Amino acid sequence: MATITIDGKSYQADASQNLLQTALQLGFDLPYFCWHPAMGSVGACRQCAVRQFRDDDDTTGMIVMACMVPVSDGLRISIDDPEAKEFRKGVVEWLMTNHPHDCAVCDEGGECHLQDMTVMAGHSKRRYRFQKRTHRNQYLGPFINHEMNRCIQCYRCVRFYKDYAGGRDLDVFSSRNRVYFGRHEEGVLENPFSGNLVEVCPTGVFTDKPFKAQPTRKWDLSTAASICPHCSLGCNTIVGERYGKFRRVLNRYHHDLNGYFLCDRGRFGSAFVNSDKRSRQPQWRENGQTVSLDKQTITDLLATEILDGKKVIGIGSPRASMEANYALRTLVGEDAFFNGLSENDAAISKQIISIYQHTHIASLRDAAESDAVFVLGEDLTNTAPRLALALRQAVRNTPLEDADKLKIPRWHARAVADVIQHRHGPLHLASIAATQLDDIATSRHLAAPADLARIGFAIAHELDSDAPAVANLTSEQAAYAKQVAHDLRQAKRPLVVAGSSLGSVALVQAAGQITKALKQNEARISLIVAEANTLGVALLGDKSISSAIQEKADTIIVLENNIFRRSTDHLINRMLKSANCVITIDHLENATTQQAHASLPAATFTEASGTSINNEGRAQRSFQVVLASDPVQASWRWLRDLMVAANKQQTGAWETLDDVLASLVTEFPKLAKLSEVAPNSKWRQSSQKVARASRRSGGRTAILATVHEPKPPSDPDAPLSFTMEGNPASSSTALNNRYWSPGWNSVQALNQYQQEIGGPLRGGDPGICLFEKKRRQQRVVY
Repeated sequence: MATITIDGKSYQADASQNLLQTALQLGFDLPYFCWHPAMGSVGACRQCAVRQFRDDDDTTGMIVMACMVPVSDGLRISIDDPEAKEFRKGVVEWLMTNHPHDCAVCDEGGECHLQDMTVMAGHSKRRYRFQKRTHRNQYLGPFINHEMNRCIQCYRCVRFYKDYAGGRDLDVFSSRNRVYFGRHEEGVLENPFSGNLVEVCPTGVFTDKPFKAQPTRKWDLSTAASICPHCSLGCNTIVGERYGKFRRVLNRYHHDLNGYFLCDRGRFGSAFVNSDKRSRQPQWRENGQTVSLDKQTITDLLATEILDGKKVIGIGSPRASMEANYALRTLVGEDAFFNGLSENDAAISKQIISIYQHTHIASLRDAAESDAVFVLGEDLTNTAPRLALALRQAVRNTPLEDADKLKIPRWHARAVADVIQHRHGPLHLASIAATQLDDIATSRHLAAPADLARIGFAIAHELDSDAPAVANLTSEQAAYAKQVAHDLRQAKRPLVVAGSSLGSVALVQAAGQITKALKQNEARISLIVAEANTLGVALLGDKSISSAIQEKADTIIVLENNIFRRSTDHLINRMLKSANCVITIDHLENATTQQAHASLPAATFTEASGTSINNEGRAQRSFQVVLASDPVQASWRWLRDLMVAANKQQTGAWETLDDVLASLVTEFPKLAKLSEVAPNSKWRQSSQKVARASRRSGGRTAILATVHEPKPPSDPDAPLSFTMEGNPASSSTALNNRYWSPGWNSVQALNQYQQEIGGPLRGGDPGICLFEKKRRQQRVVY
């Protein structure tokens, strides 16, 4: 630690940081544009000017850029120096000379970092009266809107897109005093992380095009903490709604998981919740006719199909919550519950759970900190995109050691880039086809899944002679195994990645063998599963869809699962046609619902709260943000209603999500931590719930009023209100639904919520890991 002086007061600071980061951590409002915690400093915008003094006798000092000044013991600076303040004000003024000043119609309005910094720097009067420089905007695809006239040349966009995410089709073009950020020609942005430009850009150059198409101001959004449902990584998100409809997804910072960035699938992949193809009414099919029924009628009708004496089986789902799967298991009984996974996925999940009992599991942050990586069989950009982005940071770690030797701080992005050049640390890929990580790979080996598994076992044997040897390897395979084993053995923090995408249990077993053979405390494994709650449903039951096919049932209940994806069509058809009644609970029409006698409309992840377990065994809670319109309701509530109607449960036994969770953890003591994942519905902060609507919201009840204002709806499943009533922020990070602080209206307000910038959130990051794991105490911002 170092002792520094800011405006006459002494502070303790981390000597590995730059002055701007330190000042922000200490609570000073120092404006900036080009610096970003995940990308470091380049000194491009000149906005963070302060006065630095040589020593106690120096009264003149000099103007410096805080983002380029390393913290050192005895450092003396002034943020409130009149000349420094005037300098910062002047920088904003000349940055604004060509800005269109179109805040009233700009889609960044309300969350604009440029607005915040303009106010913070004190620039309030426009003196420039000449013609502004203008640009032609480009079509960048269906998700990103381009408005180049708002650009202030901070270079954040190309630094993220090219240097951080590995994109090649967005660049900076310049001539004289004209600088243009875009593609060499119009076209869809190709990088799978391009949506992060929306949050990286401090102005309105890159904005969310689907959100732009909706007449909604950002301060009018109601928001809730959520978990991305599109893969197994469990990235944290903030979901927004307006007028009862889903509007957008933003990144929600989690130190060990997604950090500052999301993939495009997570950001733009949830439009299905507003689809016209949504199931919104209970339906009954008989004799080729389909009729819509009310909730009570269909519940009473189906109760006769699940009465005692009838053989009822339940097929769960890896995309349904733990509570919904448990409710189905309770309805049909332990022996009649099937987890809804394919035979391969069920076997792989069982193997993963076994490996996790004795292996160190890698979070996304662990992956980004690794210095040698072996990916066995997975095309990560498709199966776990955010992990692919983490590996692009991992390959920098070995060459970064050269910068450390030269005493170049890692936050000094330009100097570090000059040292690293185009060098990468060890990343070995073994797959069945080319992947989007090939450009940074040290080596690539293409083979069939069975041969990939053999190579994995061969690597384990190279690392540990006690591991079984593999016979009949070709010379190429043997050489590849030796190369990978050598790099993993030499690494300080090796990582092995595998998963279920190829349907091979042997690949996962091989990955486990390699990690075990490394015999290092720092060796980590990351195993990818197919869907958001695959491990969760596997923990509730180990019987797959193949076992369900063998059953002769009177009634089959299918929970949020298109089971035609889990087995062959003729086997599924035979199973469904053999039953007297097939009941589906889902939110979208699919091949399974079309075969059902009864279809019940389920709430999506935006309309119901629930718990899921990600690929590393981390349990997390997602909260409802949209009030589901009757009769749509959470899947577990449909199952509860069926149990009550069939006299299998007393009325009032499961009124809230907390009640279901309490029953679950009682029956599954090993899952007791699920009840600690997030505050229960009775939790209050200063005797109040946490408000979903912001303090700046236009007011929901007044907007919806006809003759009088209706009573706002209540949420029995979460300590959240659907209005502005309640606390605007929560002391529980699991409930954080927006980042805001006085003077900081953009996503940059996140700095105020962290223990240190780039570090864990104050109060700890949300979620609980169900499997024991050791954590390194190394701070790396990614």
